[in-house]
Amino acid sequence: MPTATLHDGTRIAYEIHGSGPALLLPVDPVPKEGARAEELRRWGMDPALGRTLADGLGDAFQVIAFDYEGHRMRHPAALTPDHLAVDLLAVADAAGAGRFAYYGYSWLALAGLQLALRTDRLAALAMGGFPPLGGPYAQMLRVTAAAHAMAQRPKTPAGSGGGGEYDWSSVEIAADGAQTAQFLGLYQALAGFDEAAAQSRIGCPRLCFAGSADVIPYGPEWGGVTVDMAGPLTRDRARLEAAGWQVRVLDGLDHTGAMQPGAVLPVLRPWLAEAYTG
Repeated sequence: MPTATLHDGTRIAYEIHGSGPALLLPVDPVPKEGARAEELRRWGMDPALGRTLADGLGDAFQVIAFDYEGHRMRHPAALTPDHLAVDLLAVADAAGAGRFAYYGYSWLALAGLQLALRTDRLAALAMGGFPPLGGPYAQMLRVTAAAHAMAQRPKTPAGSGGGGEYDWSSVEIAADGAQTAQFLGLYQALAGFDEAAAQSRIGCPRLCFAGSADVIPYGPEWGGVTVDMAGPLTRDRARLEAAGWQVRVLDGLDHTGAMQPGAVLPVLRPWLAEAYTG
């Protein structure tokens, strides 16, 4: 499997699916199996999420798929906005993609926004599960600071799934200090990020979407904040559209539901085709 060298010297594997205009897809293309797959199904998640997305787009686009989040959990590093852009461009370079579209979900959508501010090679930018205006940067800083503090303590067993919204708190608890430190550093670096000023620096077609129920309340041990990804898209839709974004709100879906291929592909695929045609 081909690899790319990232800013910290580690190498990440990637797969290329299909042919056509390039799409950078930072999602694991290798399906989960066994007990891990069953756990994900209990939470309503597709164990083959990355592969399903790649297969659903590969007949029209050259999909460059790679497990960036998994790589960073295995190889923690300094996750500054600049380093995110360097890493993503390294994968595009290794795959021979001079100009490419990018789709990311949740914090990987945030990464795409930072990438768009640091390169003129983006043909299109799609952000899912994280708003390009009104993003919950302060709230995520509180949550990741709490997660980092918890990671220093003896491990608490993660809760078992029973359907419905994924237990994001359990994911954080399972992480170690080096893993949580990199995300804490990222949100610290973004504490002064001026989203409004950044909008005029993005020249490519852009799409943002989230589920209408994508609101995650965290208890006092997590900073007592509510991370609202849906609200900015519904409250500030006119402002987003004026800034050049196409906005989609997926009715009834939460953070987990809106990242599944059955929700993403009907939105992303036709928009990408239109963006590349334009």
